[in-house]
Amino acid sequence: MVRQVAHLLAPWIHLGALYVLFHGHTSPGGGFQAGVLLGAGTVLERLVAGSSARGMPDPGRALRLGAVGVFLYVLLGAFGIFWGRAFLDYAGLPLAMEEAFRRYWGILGIEIGICLAVMAVIASIFSSLAWDRSSSS
Repeated sequence: MVRQVAHLLAPWIHLGALYVLFHGHTSPGGGFQAGVLLGAGTVLERLVAGSSARGMPDPGRALRLGAVGVFLYVLLGAFGIFWGRAFLDYAGLPLAMEEAFRRYWGILGIEIGICLAVMAVIASIFSSLAWDRSSSS
C-alpha cells in the first residue's frame, strides 16, 4: 500500500517542484525549494522501491549533476562581467531581446542551476547512504 501511494504521489511532487521552479521569481519559491522537492520526490521513489530500485545513481553521478548546476549558475552570472557589468547582472546576457526578457531568462537559468545543484546534493546524500557497493563491481 505504501509503495502504491508513493508511486502515485511522486509525480505530483515533481510537478509541484516544476511549478515552484518556473514561478519562483514572481511568487514564493525558486530554485532551492524546487530542488528540495525534486530531491525529496526522487528519494521517496527510491526509498519505497528498496533494493529493486533500477537506475539508482552512484554518489559520483549525482555530484556530477550538481556540478553542472553550479557551472550553469557561475556561467550565467559571469556573462555580466564579460560584457562590462556586475556579476549576476542579467541585462548583460548576449540575447537579442529587450532587457526585461534578458533578465527574465537569466533569473530562470540561475534558478535551474540552483535546482539541479540542490536536487543532486540530496540525491547524492541518499545514494551515499543507500548505494550497494557490492553490486557495482
